Amino acid sequence: MSIKLPAVDPARLDEEWEADKGVLANLAENGDKPRIPRLVDVSFRGSEKDFERVVTIASQFGFVELDREEGEDGELYLFLECEQAVDEQSIRALTLKCLQIEILCGVEYDGWGCEARTGAVH
Repeated sequence: MSIKLPAVDPARLDEEWEADKGVLANLAENGDKPRIPRLVDVSFRGSEKDFERVVTIASQFGFVELDREEGEDGELYLFLECEQAVDEQSIRALTLKCLQIEILCGVEYDGWGCEARTGAVH
């Protein structure tokens, strides 16, 4: 099944990129080597019904479901993960995919995170 991906508002993409730069800077401060692939989690806010569609669509992009939680505010969160690098190009592509999923599924993209990878063996 092939899905036609929607266009994303450039202003929304820029807004997310500002947040992404903060996460990347934090990783860099911890000695991260961004080209090392690792598990990256993303989260969405929405309803259980919408989450079923998110999981179906996101799986086509290599995401797997990690968890579902209810926040303190009573909102529902869906956590997905994929394995990838976190250099600027990779994160821009990740954010674009997540914003397209947001549009397709009527959920709200809530950002991404991962552990720093320094290449050191513990």
